[in-house]
Amino acid sequence: MSVIRTSIGSVSADNDEFKQHAQWTMNACQQLGDVSQSPDYVDRRYLTKEHKAANILVAQWMRDANMQTWQDGVGNLWGRLQSVKTNAKTLLFGSHLDTVVNGGKYDGMLGVVAPIALVNMLNSAQIQLPFNIDIVGFCDEEGTRFGSTLLGSRALTGQWQPEWADLTDLNGITLRQAMQEFGLDFDQVDKCKVPKETLLAYVETHIEQGPVLEANNLAVGTVTAIAGAKRLSVNLKGMAGHAGTVPMQSRQDALAGASEMILAVEKQATLAGVVSTVGKITNRPNAVNVISGDTEFSLDIRSDDDSKRDACLQEIISCLETIAGQRVLTLSLALTHQAPAVLCSTTLIEQLDKATSAIGISPLRLLSGAGHDAMAMADICPVGMLFVRCEKGISHHPKEAISTDDIETTLRVLYQFVLDFNLAAFDQTT
Repeated sequence: MSVIRTSIGSVSADNDEFKQHAQWTMNACQQLGDVSQSPDYVDRRYLTKEHKAANILVAQWMRDANMQTWQDGVGNLWGRLQSVKTNAKTLLFGSHLDTVVNGGKYDGMLGVVAPIALVNMLNSAQIQLPFNIDIVGFCDEEGTRFGSTLLGSRALTGQWQPEWADLTDLNGITLRQAMQEFGLDFDQVDKCKVPKETLLAYVETHIEQGPVLEANNLAVGTVTAIAGAKRLSVNLKGMAGHAGTVPMQSRQDALAGASEMILAVEKQATLAGVVSTVGKITNRPNAVNVISGDTEFSLDIRSDDDSKRDACLQEIISCLETIAGQRVLTLSLALTHQAPAVLCSTTLIEQLDKATSAIGISPLRLLSGAGHDAMAMADICPVGMLFVRCEKGISHHPKEAISTDDIETTLRVLYQFVLDFNLAAFDQTT
């Protein structure tokens, strides 16, 4: 007869089982990567037939793991390993199943597939838990089709916005229309909201998308926070002129001004200990023999400390204004995006560290500079993240790569984490 276990005790899985489930996870990610709008690269967007096909495929894997499955009103896929305890609360695992254009096979997908392997292992060991395990495959984290990110997770947290109905894709199809064609109702999305009182915590397993774990020769690391970001559009207007006839001292060169500003952005971010990037430049008239009269560039600044980020941004803006004045350029700034930093639960950080130590690996804590569904989920429950090493830190690219050995380590950490999960720390009714 199976018994309810809240700590690992004598329950364990053998090495072969971890290896087998790690290989299954790798194969599953490869299969999902083949579900693409393009035969040449990974491209799976929200509310497409590929989205539907991915949900069908993953739902079958969930059912094979003896999970109840359903698709919610926004297109997220769910699976549940039901607790034997009546009115049990839920420990939620998840990540996203959509991709960027020409992306990789592990970003998002690993965080859905690895927990399914974990559930299979729990079933094999006949372990019964005093809480439900839910796995959610979020439908749209990347925002590739409609330009607004975290649509799937924001539906769960009650942050769905009525004005999103009119968001359009490249073909002019609105979000409302696309949902209707998919079999969903935009006006019913509020019913997807998950009551806070039913959740214990949300844990997201994700490739690091950076080089820190590889530099430390570690397979996994514990995320402490997800950086808050602000993005601005910076426009400079000068005076276009003939490249051969306007003296250097008389020029109002918008592109030269932008160049000086970009170096100032780099310098100020380095001094402040934040990260800031200029990734996009538009230049007009963009001709070889014409002085630039109009240049626009993007500015992205991030930190796990919003106040430090904002202080640095003010220093950057001050530098931009000074440069514009010296070069007689007209400067205009527009805020295009902002998101606060999200701190991971201290208790979840400690428990993930403990699980990592228990399998013989030194815990490493690190910051996530990229956004994740955990940012939205933090509105309704404590969140934690486990990062997995990816080769050279490459992500959002076909060369995105992880190893089966690292997946095995990840499964060992998750297995230990679940069996030692401190239920009382999150459920005051116990």
